[in-house]
Amino acid sequence: MSSQTEESTTQAAGNQGSHHYVLTLDLPGRVAGTWYGTVTPASDDTRHSLFVALRDHIGTENPAFARANVVFFSLEPNRL
Repeated sequence: MSSQTEESTTQAAGNQGSHHYVLTLDLPGRVAGTWYGTVTPASDDTRHSLFVALRDHIGTENPAFARANVVFFSLEPNRL
């Protein structure tokens, strides 16, 4: 089984989004991939709406992952 990691955003510290996410998807026996980056939610966004938007974006960019299993999802404020 192979794996891949993609960084969805590459921004300077001052230009990062308000939240950091990590999403790992798996096609059992075939391939797994992890995507991460930052995002600033709109005022009416929810954790679920961001999850769906990220999942849809990954599926559009990587059609093989459109129906992959979610192994891990994290969305946290982007601060220490």
